[in-house]
Amino acid sequence: MAMPFTVVDAFADRPFAGNPAAVMPLDAWPDDALLQSIALEHNLSETAFVVPASDGEAEYELRWFTPTVEIAMCGHATLASGHVLMGTRDAVRFATRKAGVLIVRREGDGYTLDLPVTRVAPAPDVALLAALGVEGEVFASVSGAQETSIILVKDAATVHACTPDMAALSACHVMAIVTAPGDIADVVSRVFVPAWGVDEDPVTGSAHAALTPFWAERLGRDRFTAFQASARGGHLTCTLDGDRAVLGGQCVTVMRGELLL
Repeated sequence: MAMPFTVVDAFADRPFAGNPAAVMPLDAWPDDALLQSIALEHNLSETAFVVPASDGEAEYELRWFTPTVEIAMCGHATLASGHVLMGTRDAVRFATRKAGVLIVRREGDGYTLDLPVTRVAPAPDVALLAALGVEGEVFASVSGAQETSIILVKDAATVHACTPDMAALSACHVMAIVTAPGDIADVVSRVFVPAWGVDEDPVTGSAHAALTPFWAERLGRDRFTAFQASARGGHLTCTLDGDRAVLGGQCVTVMRGELLL
């Protein structure tokens, strides 16, 4: 059986930047163990699987897998899925199991994606700071699709220099977002999730679902630019629209192929 896939660099305007995701359209859901094995074979931060939806709520059902686990919400792989499946439409809707309906819309030479926001509250966490090797304020999620911690540090240089103890951090079962006011954008961040099989995620849409309300409050405005300072790097626009974070970015197709089973 030949299963086609496309690899897309999301939140990128050129190949080998942003965050790569594999997108695999399927006719129906196979066993979860097969989906997890395929994601491990791709060995990207996320593989997105889509099947046609039948209830009229959306065009497709969407699920995401890291090399080790299924996750509740993934922004960059949703953006990549929209890029692959948009066709001549102006928007495509995805029904997800834990994050509701997510819509990717065409905008200029890129796309926007709206995600449910994740809100956080102060939550001191000595172990998390020690694992990250930074000093800062910790804010833990009180709503949203998945467990998240925002670590606010003093400046962009601290974000760039962050070198976590991945073994220690893997015991902290959260998405850890280290952030500060930006240098080349309004906001800078890096994202670490070794507990979910991804030491450092290159560009993370779901992290910006938390960063959007967090920084909108601190900047005093509903729209700002963001840069995720991984080795690949990625630029986003972030807009707070009520209880939704609207993220903007471009996508580049870098690979097409078939998985043979």
